[in-house]
Amino acid sequence: MTSQFKYLKNDLPASLVVFFVAIPLCLGIALASGAPLFSGLIAGIVGGIVVGIISGSKIGVSGPAAGLAAIVLSAIATLGSFENFLLAVVLGGVIQVIFGLLRAGVIGYYFPSSVIKGMLTGIGIIIILKQIPHFFGYDSDPEGDFSFNQVDGGNTFSGIIDAFSNISLGSTTIGLIAMAILILWSTVLSKKGKFFQLVQGPLVAVAVGIIFYIVTASNSKFAISAEHLVSVPVPENFDSFLGQFSFPNFGAITNPAIWVTAFTIALVASLETLLCVEATDKLDPHKNVTPTNRELFAQGIGNIVSGMIGGLPITQVIVRSSANIQSGGRSKLSAIIHGFLLLISVILIPTILNKIPLSVLAAVLFIVGYKLAKPALFKKMYDLGWRQFAPFIVTILGIVFIDLLYGIGLGLAVGVAVILIKSYQNSHFLHKEDSADGKLKMTLAEEVTFFNKGAILKELDSLPENSYLELDVRKTRYLDNDIIEILEDFAFKAKERNIDIKLISERGVVENPPSYIEFFKLRMKTPFYHTI
Repeated sequence: MTSQFKYLKNDLPASLVVFFVAIPLCLGIALASGAPLFSGLIAGIVGGIVVGIISGSKIGVSGPAAGLAAIVLSAIATLGSFENFLLAVVLGGVIQVIFGLLRAGVIGYYFPSSVIKGMLTGIGIIIILKQIPHFFGYDSDPEGDFSFNQVDGGNTFSGIIDAFSNISLGSTTIGLIAMAILILWSTVLSKKGKFFQLVQGPLVAVAVGIIFYIVTASNSKFAISAEHLVSVPVPENFDSFLGQFSFPNFGAITNPAIWVTAFTIALVASLETLLCVEATDKLDPHKNVTPTNRELFAQGIGNIVSGMIGGLPITQVIVRSSANIQSGGRSKLSAIIHGFLLLISVILIPTILNKIPLSVLAAVLFIVGYKLAKPALFKKMYDLGWRQFAPFIVTILGIVFIDLLYGIGLGLAVGVAVILIKSYQNSHFLHKEDSADGKLKMTLAEEVTFFNKGAILKELDSLPENSYLELDVRKTRYLDNDIIEILEDFAFKAKERNIDIKLISERGVVENPPSYIEFFKLRMKTPFYHTI
């Protein structure tokens, strides 16, 4: 038991920061999804407590995800009711549990590092851009809407332009004060003693923000209106609090549209979770490795619980996870405590939460965004060469100008294209040498796949007429069928160009084999899979 609280001094202040970041995001994502506001808070609570307990991630934080907002908005409209949608969330969770049991978490390891870094940087930039209007007191677009085309009809940049034309003096003033507190706390005061390390800057900024709101409430110049504050639902009594929970309509389980939505939620939520796991593990200064299959299982259980009591779909989310890491969170206790803080606060102190200016929370998110998108990273990625920089920058542009999933998809597509181009240009899988007697020798590597087709075709077509080729496959353990077909076709061309071929394998030497397909079929241990 003691070991679970080993890092409490780190986790408690980190959980407070995550709590303050989570409140507006939970509410904003629910608003952007066309769902009841309380459903976002339910997802945040379940993501913190339930997923936090089951997950193997030490620093990941789960909750409602901006990337699912468009799916949720469409699903609620097409399925006929919010209760029908909740059934899809429950079934999506069941599918995720199956993914975890089938060990599908391995998919997360196949995303290039350049795309993951681009995702982190792109999210950092979009956080900053999206928080500018809230910082200046212009809140037409809800928190958590991270798409370029916004639910308010504008886009990221039109929202910023409109914000500069509608500056709220009170919101801007306390936003600047909060920013000064955060910078002073992190650069100076945190080094002055343990008190300043235990009490985090964001907590102080929020407290000052509440005081500012109360003191200026009657001042016509600096007063902050309700639309520029956190807006947690305030129940009249405990019964009305319980009345905010909704339950799935299991009578609609035979509706095919429910199952289509469930699979969509499961696939997208699983992908976002695996990407976030990869990203948070890279950000983690202690380099913990999250078990991905267990994470899918935990997310599935979380979505089942969330759907059963009226919550939005859950994924591991990078904004809260990065805030946790930046604030010094060391164990899963931070995520769990943040979930309990959400639960306790919405029951006991919703009216106090509703005195927090959004501009103060925007200042907190500015710091989170900047740490994700430091300018030095652009130079570092550029210096690594175009193979790393191209997927990195395309991912960023896709996230900023479209949305998260499209950005990642574009970055991944560019990453694959880079691999194909370099595979064609390079022959690392093929060693070629000229012997003194004029013979050419090609030695294939251990694994040769269809990615290498272009380069092998180029090398074979470049062989001069009347030459002699030794093709050595003794080291080859896997030879793709596509490559064997290329060799089969080249055997015909070789006769026309008077090229003699000597095929050398562990099982013998063949001069001008009449059929490469038959040769490898007969001599490889596993026919047609060509594994020696």
